[in-house]
Amino acid sequence: MAGCAMTTVSLALSHAAWAQAGAPNPGVAKSAAFGDGTLVAQMFSGGTIRDIRVEGVQRIEPTTVRSYLAVAPGDPFDPDRIDQSLKALFNTGLFADVVLKRDGDVLVVQVAENPIINRIAFEGNRRIEKENLEKEIQLRPRVVYTRTRVQSDVQRILDIYRRQGRFAATVEPKIIQLDQNRVDLVFEINEGVRTGVRSITFIGNEKFSDGTLREAIQTRESAWWRFMTSDDNYDPDRLNYDRDLLRRYYLKEGYADFRVVSAVAELTPDREDFVITFTVDEGERYKFGKMDISTSLKALDPEQLRSVLTTREGDWYNAQEVENTITKLSNAVGDLQYAFVDVRPRISRNRENQTIDIVYDIVEGPRVFVERIDVTGNVRTLDKVVRREMLLSEGDPFSTTKLRRSEQRIKDLGYFERVNITTAEGSAPDRTVMNVEVTEQSTGEISIGAGYSTSDGPLADFSIRERNLLGRGQDLRFGATVSGSRQEYDVSFTEPYFLDRDLSAGFDLFRITRDYQDESSFDEKSTGMALRMGYPLTENLRQRVYYQLQNTDITSVPSSASRYIQDQKGSRLTSLIGQELTYDRRNSRLSPTEGYYIRLTNDLAGLGGDARFLRNRLGAGYYLPLFDDSWVVSATGEVGYIVGIGDDGIALSDRFFIGGDTLRGFNTAGIGPRDLRTGDALGGTRYYRGSVEMSFPVGLPEEFGLKGHAFSDVGTLGKVDINDPLVPDDESLRLSVGTGLSWRSPFGPIRLDFAIPILKEDYDKKEIFRFSFGTRF
Repeated sequence: MAGCAMTTVSLALSHAAWAQAGAPNPGVAKSAAFGDGTLVAQMFSGGTIRDIRVEGVQRIEPTTVRSYLAVAPGDPFDPDRIDQSLKALFNTGLFADVVLKRDGDVLVVQVAENPIINRIAFEGNRRIEKENLEKEIQLRPRVVYTRTRVQSDVQRILDIYRRQGRFAATVEPKIIQLDQNRVDLVFEINEGVRTGVRSITFIGNEKFSDGTLREAIQTRESAWWRFMTSDDNYDPDRLNYDRDLLRRYYLKEGYADFRVVSAVAELTPDREDFVITFTVDEGERYKFGKMDISTSLKALDPEQLRSVLTTREGDWYNAQEVENTITKLSNAVGDLQYAFVDVRPRISRNRENQTIDIVYDIVEGPRVFVERIDVTGNVRTLDKVVRREMLLSEGDPFSTTKLRRSEQRIKDLGYFERVNITTAEGSAPDRTVMNVEVTEQSTGEISIGAGYSTSDGPLADFSIRERNLLGRGQDLRFGATVSGSRQEYDVSFTEPYFLDRDLSAGFDLFRITRDYQDESSFDEKSTGMALRMGYPLTENLRQRVYYQLQNTDITSVPSSASRYIQDQKGSRLTSLIGQELTYDRRNSRLSPTEGYYIRLTNDLAGLGGDARFLRNRLGAGYYLPLFDDSWVVSATGEVGYIVGIGDDGIALSDRFFIGGDTLRGFNTAGIGPRDLRTGDALGGTRYYRGSVEMSFPVGLPEEFGLKGHAFSDVGTLGKVDINDPLVPDDESLRLSVGTGLSWRSPFGPIRLDFAIPILKEDYDKKEIFRFSFGTRF
């Protein structure tokens, strides 16, 4: 019998051999690799296990192997329990192969251990840093090597490259055998070229051309000029977003039944590009029908809210206007101290007349509170920097309007490439969880460049700035500009939330030298510092207070200069306090397309120093989109007045000068009081100016960054305390009209303006062309 038992080696249960046979699971019942399954079952049946012998272990203790077995010495030989033992050993991931044999009344467990990973390396990764790849994979040094884990990590690496538009990337894992059953794991990466978008076509679109719809989506066809963007690389997530953009576009144009039937991306045979095809069903175009407001809230009169409606009967249906109306109604009802309201549009489609009737139902909304706010995606930026821009906190009543405004506030920080706030169910029906997902972008700036501007001449510029210092939202900047007429050095620091409150604080140090020889025959050197602090009075009203100490020196005054300039020669110390009050209702501080702002600035000098004056300025601006956000009309204006305190009068360096950027069509300091004997501009103590401008696309792709402008500027300057017939001070109106072209280039902003003065005086200095380019202006 013992000799017979020894021959059972060839009938052993081996997981590796069994797997090669193609069976889905190891086990006695699936023993095709071993011949007759009945015979194998017989060999592991009958008798009692006297001992369990473990063979082949190197690092792992035999007791550890025995702990995973479903049998122990003294147990009977049971094929099912031995089958369970085989599965349990392989599920540990510690072994490359396991063989269970019977040697008489001894159960032999023969194992081949998986190697230990000594080191993980990446080769061929030029586009993605090693550290970023290491964060994505699961394998680590000093863990057990398994083929399953390696293949899983290969797929993760491929996913990273595909998110960057490199669908042709390949990853080949290689192992280098070392002593003591260790291996080095090397991922050999062939990144391939970016997988572009060769063409984008549309099927089923009759109302809008393919070109129009291509502008409505974010994905772009590959072209040489798109080297600064990744929108022409295929991204499946972006394709889903494009479906939504198409839907929004059609709904904005009145096609309420529009749907995207399919969006298919096919890889070209050379595997270098994708061909994207959208199939759409446009449906019919609708107009707004009857508009009404109903409410179940007591003491709320719907009639007093009708002025809020932005949807008008007879206009083409626009889903965006419906959303705007819902927001404005929610705000208006909220201002009436109704905390929990829900505005629900009840839409009735009349397909025969192609109209849509809407009743805005204002009902008492569910009492939902914010349970938790989760911030994700901020690798460097601290959570509190994002949270302090939220208008909602844990425990507050939930408000969709405040959620949207919070999202815009976070975008306005300029720290993130993308911001998306979503909600999820909380731990109870009246609780909601807000998820703030952000994608960080670079906030550090180092620029060295050159340029030219009409007012400054050749320009060399250097600046280093970090707008999100240490992830705390602090702004630190050092800048230096040297040009033909200006040398400027400045250092500034801003803490936007001083003492963890909505209180910005900062300081500025500066030294500026300006050449005004062409305008007024003098040079000006200013050295000083400023301390400033800002805080909100309401959500849209903010005040800034500051103290400034500045020494100004008027030098290089030639003997041929106006005597009124010569009298100003020398240094003057100015110590002033000021405040700036701003009411801002623009939709964005960075690139507004809608809304308005009003700004009041007051400076009082005389707390020490030589200057004593009160200077006041009031400015405002209004932005109105036409057609869509690419056509924007803006109207801005400003008035200023400075009055001396005492008998010293207003110094030359404290007066206002108008022209150049502030009044196009006229040179810098080109209007206002002027000594006709020398042509020197003397500035003024009172001015007003305004501008109306239309910005519009020029027909080229949006990513070119080109925009056209048509504008008209108006202004005047006067009231200088000089009684001289050769110093005109009539405050006559000046007016100019013009056109311009701006380019948001990779090297900085470039703008060309062509302006013609319509109303002017003979002594004014005109400037028909104004051109500037460079890294910063």
